[in-house]
Amino acid sequence: MIGLQGSIFDLAEECAPGPLDGMQRTELTRGAWVDHLPGWVQGSGQLFDRLVEVVPWHAEERQMYDNVVAVPRLTKYYGSRETLPDPLLDDLRDRLSAHYLPELGEPLTSAGLCLYRDGADSVAWHGDTIGRGSTHDTIVAIVSVGAARTLALRPRGGGPTAHRFSLGHGDLVVMGGSCQRTWEHAIPKSTSATGPRISIQFRPRGVR
Repeated sequence: MIGLQGSIFDLAEECAPGPLDGMQRTELTRGAWVDHLPGWVQGSGQLFDRLVEVVPWHAEERQMYDNVVAVPRLTKYYGSRETLPDPLLDDLRDRLSAHYLPELGEPLTSAGLCLYRDGADSVAWHGDTIGRGSTHDTIVAIVSVGAARTLALRPRGGGPTAHRFSLGHGDLVVMGGSCQRTWEHAIPKSTSATGPRISIQFRPRGVR
């Protein structure tokens, strides 16, 4: 089973979120923005270890031209009426919902989890445009635990990476406004040795 070698300090530290008032916002273009808060969840190595064990991870396959290929990561999706696999996820979702309610106008309800086992696991350029994200401003909040990986962003339509965020060890990033339909994001493959990472994505109803 995959595990994470946390520091003695991390293992001793209480696993809990900190305040959200240190969030830093980056304004993008066309009404898109990204909020970033490194180390929001203290003691996040403990949450990583719990999720690795209790989440029923599964491998997906996808049609690509004439071939069926394996999706390069393990996943699990929890809809709005499903019980989350760890009570801390309920707390994280509720805190983020309360923080962004004045801006979003609705709560975050679902949780999608991705397990990146090593640097070969990745996500190609995309926007979360299944459902309302293709036509409406929305929010996707991502909490990362485990080893750090790069989240890359660029304007929709291609071109070079415009922004990079290193995410892991309890970091939080929130993509908002028009970001899902006017920008793209990716987790590129890494050629350097890297440990596993879990991405926890909270979204409102009807956004996937």
